[in-house]
Amino acid sequence: MDKNKVENNKSTSSKKSLDSNPINKKVTNPITDKINSAVEKRVKTVAEKITNPISETTNNIVAKINNFNTYRTNNRLYSGGINAPLSTQHKFVNYSDLLQEIGNNFKNSNGLAELFASLNNTFNEKMDCNFTAFGLYHEKSKCINLRLYTKRGDTYSSKIFLSDDSNPVIQCFKTLAPISKDDIKFLKIPYIYNSSAFIVPMISINQCIGVVILGKESFDLNVNLLELFANYLGMYMHNAELIAQTNKYANTDTLTTLYNHRGFQEVLSSEIQKAEENKTSLSIVMLDVNNISKINRELGHAKGDEVIKLVAEKVKQNIRPSDKAGRYGGDEIAIIMPNTDTAEAKYMAEYITYCLSCCFVDDVGPVKVSVGISTYPQCTKNQEKLLILAEQAKYISQAKGYKEGMSAIISSSDYNFWDDVALNSFAEILAKRHSQIGINFEDELLHKFNNEQIHSRNHLMEIATSLAGAIDAKDPYTKDHSTSVSRYAVALARTINLPEEEVEQIKLGALLHDVGKIGIPESVLKKPDKLLDDEWEIMKQHPTIGAEKVLAPNEALKDLIPIVKYHHERIDGLGYPSRLKGEQIPLAARIVSVADAYHALISDRPYRKGMPIEKACEILKMGAGTQWDADLVRHFISIAPSISTSV
Repeated sequence: MDKNKVENNKSTSSKKSLDSNPINKKVTNPITDKINSAVEKRVKTVAEKITNPISETTNNIVAKINNFNTYRTNNRLYSGGINAPLSTQHKFVNYSDLLQEIGNNFKNSNGLAELFASLNNTFNEKMDCNFTAFGLYHEKSKCINLRLYTKRGDTYSSKIFLSDDSNPVIQCFKTLAPISKDDIKFLKIPYIYNSSAFIVPMISINQCIGVVILGKESFDLNVNLLELFANYLGMYMHNAELIAQTNKYANTDTLTTLYNHRGFQEVLSSEIQKAEENKTSLSIVMLDVNNISKINRELGHAKGDEVIKLVAEKVKQNIRPSDKAGRYGGDEIAIIMPNTDTAEAKYMAEYITYCLSCCFVDDVGPVKVSVGISTYPQCTKNQEKLLILAEQAKYISQAKGYKEGMSAIISSSDYNFWDDVALNSFAEILAKRHSQIGINFEDELLHKFNNEQIHSRNHLMEIATSLAGAIDAKDPYTKDHSTSVSRYAVALARTINLPEEEVEQIKLGALLHDVGKIGIPESVLKKPDKLLDDEWEIMKQHPTIGAEKVLAPNEALKDLIPIVKYHHERIDGLGYPSRLKGEQIPLAARIVSVADAYHALISDRPYRKGMPIEKACEILKMGAGTQWDADLVRHFISIAPSISTSV
């Protein structure tokens, strides 16, 4: 029999015998069983609550370390760099949407900085790029200026010099071929997530002008499309540079490299707007090279250009950084001085003229300039008038000449507007520029006249004389007409023994009798032939214009209205504008009418020479009683030989 079986049988027999023994049987009692069960349950509960303190501390530390590791994994500061990718999930590139969005970037962006930022956003959204960098070649520095934009909107700048041949950016630039890299250490920009990079050259007209760099985890990209985009961007920037250069040259004078007239006007407009917003002053300093016409004529235009270039160079060297200078005219250089009042502008002008006086030009000698200054808003708030006043001051500076070897520096606030030199220069400037700027000299003159504060009778006479002279200057054939008529009328008034007060009134009224010609078109006023009927009707309006437009607004001149308005009325009622007759016409107007007719007869006209005194007096006799007052004609003829002068 098998030995193992025997052993098993023995064991089984033993167990059965034990179980069958009454002593070994367990006695069951319901009450005892219930108590034992309750005790066992309580012991188990207490045992579960009792723990080992060492084991508990160890478990807590492990849990905290696990939590810290989880936080570190989720915190971008510990995930490989400050600008680590927000997502590593692969993104499918829809190239149709990408191209459309890139087109919108080029269309809607204003300037390169805005374009780069918008392109970066597009590449981030459409291609899941970590960053985009744009590098432009700077020829003078021999380097590529890199501007990097991250997915989170941060920007970084870097320079990569052309001498660094080991740098992939330079390799791409020189070989004109795309390059891919597994890391971006070559950018030398810290805190950027280290990812793969793809470098594409920007080519325009067979010339590389920079590179585009895309940072991305994987490069399942259409390389041909990226090259097309980079080349388009290159041509875009190349064109932008050409446009900027064109605009620069469009506003720059080629001889002096200062602003030309157009550029100067644009800068002045901008600076006046700033001065208006900030409630500050702005001065214009205008320089004019003296005797430049003589230099050009005797020494040649090359010498004249040499002098102008020298003046421009000295101006550039000595103006402040905030000042702007331009070549305003052929030999005029103007300076815009923001935040500068008249006194400060004079100081700056004196320094510049001193520097110029120390410069000697062969065959010319020291450089001398005339200087005119006008200031915003003290002189005017109008841009064109500001320039006109500076130019007028410059003309007066020319007339004043030099003082102690220095150029005369004249401000528009320094001179009397009604001074002959000032008035003539003002008329000359406006006459020259009227067709360009639409400012009418007569209207400006009238505005100034009506706003003048009259201080005395002599002051009024001075202004009236200047105004009359300006009006006469419109007609080359009536030079000094108003002053001569005034002199004749005063002589006639004294001959008939009028009170001196009335004589003074007639003197002033005769001086202004033709002031209404301020409103007559020059095409009519200066016509060399006799006027046509419609032209004559226009000419006949000047007495009314003089009375209503010139005299009526000025309280001090209202008493002169009858003289000015009715000096062309006739005794027989056939005159104008009101067809008064006989003694309906004021005596002062009748006196001025005789004096006016006499001077017209003895003066040269386009269609005839001036008449001798005898002939003029004969015509007055013929018109006595019909056109002129017969008694006044008789008295005038008696004094005509003694008061007449050659004209």
